Amino acid sequence: MFYQRHKVSLATPELRWTPFVTLLKKEIVRFLKVINQTVVTPLMNSSLYLLIFGVSLGRSIDLSSGVSYLAFLIPGLVTMSMLNNAFQNSSSSVLNSKFHGDIIDFKIAPFSTHQVVWALSLGALIRGFAVGAVTIGVSEVFHLVVKGSFLGIQHPLIFIYYLFVGTMTFASFGIIVGFWAKNFEQVNAIGGFILLPLIYLGGVFYSLENLHPFWRIVSQGNPLLYFINGIRYGVIGVSDVNIWTAFGVSVGSMIAMYLLSIRSVKTGSYIRW
Repeated sequence: MFYQRHKVSLATPELRWTPFVTLLKKEIVRFLKVINQTVVTPLMNSSLYLLIFGVSLGRSIDLSSGVSYLAFLIPGLVTMSMLNNAFQNSSSSVLNSKFHGDIIDFKIAPFSTHQVVWALSLGALIRGFAVGAVTIGVSEVFHLVVKGSFLGIQHPLIFIYYLFVGTMTFASFGIIVGFWAKNFEQVNAIGGFILLPLIYLGGVFYSLENLHPFWRIVSQGNPLLYFINGIRYGVIGVSDVNIWTAFGVSVGSMIAMYLLSIRSVKTGSYIRW
């Protein structure tokens, strides 16, 4: 790491940022090559969720907040799509670099550990926002057809804040898993057995008011609950948790994951297993 810092300190400001920009561009180009995963798959998944849960089952579900179940569901689907894709993008990027042997560039190129994490995270952020835009677009079409109007955003700044913080948190988590994992099976296991259950049990499809008191307490220990409800509050002005509590949990989660991702880049495995 001394060699890396020495190279960064000697580089001109232009050269210092060139590797960062190059890595960020590489991340963007990489996920654009799999446009089916970026656009088509989220489009189909969101349409199925909206059709089955929002339209078919939603007619028989009443919420005490007075909002329709379809409007309640949409922010959760947006959150689920964005966070999952941010995680998949950064974790697969690190693991692909391991597999092809070019991950050593992170050590010898003239950029800092923080720049590596930010480049990987911003690439995942851009993919997450692209997927989120697709999900919002198809959701608005469903809401227009079913309810006769578009679903507005009640608190735009809060909405954008939670989208940014949530996506960056899970992008950092993907970096951590990418450096830890020895193969894609381990990454898929983390995504399938840890990430998806947390998302599904974080209030995407249900409100805490419908849970037994015991399971309500259990759900409150899930950090995903606060991201999902923060975004839901930004869209429809309704949340199952205190908005300030959600703010504290989201900031704390992002900082913790960022620091752990920095440590992963410094001490993680750079060899192909």
